[in-house]
Amino acid sequence: MSPISSSKVYANRFSGRAAVITGGASGLGKAVAARIIAEGGQVSLWDLDAEGLQAAAAEVGARHVVALDVSDQAAVADAAGAAHDALGRLDILVTSAGITGATAPVHEYPLDSWRRVIDINLNGLFYCCREIAPFMLANGYGRIVNVASVAGKEGNPNASAYSASKAAVIGLTKSLAKELATRGVIANSLTPATFESPILEQLPQSQVDYMRGKIPMGRLGEIHESAAMVCFMASEECSFTTGATFDTSGGRTTF
Repeated sequence: MSPISSSKVYANRFSGRAAVITGGASGLGKAVAARIIAEGGQVSLWDLDAEGLQAAAAEVGARHVVALDVSDQAAVADAAGAAHDALGRLDILVTSAGITGATAPVHEYPLDSWRRVIDINLNGLFYCCREIAPFMLANGYGRIVNVASVAGKEGNPNASAYSASKAAVIGLTKSLAKELATRGVIANSLTPATFESPILEQLPQSQVDYMRGKIPMGRLGEIHESAAMVCFMASEECSFTTGATFDTSGGRTTF
């Protein structure tokens, strides 16, 4: 199934708009890129997986790619400038890059895994917002969509680093949104429950089963469901909501 085959495509909704999407080589990032391009926009895909990035760009028709580690601030700054030069403007940022980290209780959690999760999921997202927001402010328009998780609202056992990082993403987004609220730039976060994506390969099946069991609908989400929500958040239609968390959790979180 293609990333957009189960979703309505809005003709030219992103005409004239340029987006940076992190974690764009697979999963939600690639699905969002496919929709933005199908709806008239242009995209710079960023990912650590250089080979997968090239394949994704060819599949969705992305004009620009950057292979980088988002936890490297200097690399993010360089990539932001390169994306702006390649696309001519930057209107949208979707921060989809993330890792799950180890599955272990807090008192046994590996320190290296903790640091890596925080570096990518939180610090890397902060660097992307920090370096790309000025391009949006210069144009008086922007949409920032930070991908968090229901784990950031509720906390998942044996996933303390992931849960903590995603809670911090929600808080960061609220602060950012209030800073930019009068300057044409809107920032919101997405809080999906577990959905079918390559990130599940990082988890033991017992953890996936636990998270599925917490969803009242009794199933995992599908990528196109979260991609549709992201694309609304990234569009001009989302014009009077900022600092919010948009939920795609099958009823797991209702706040």
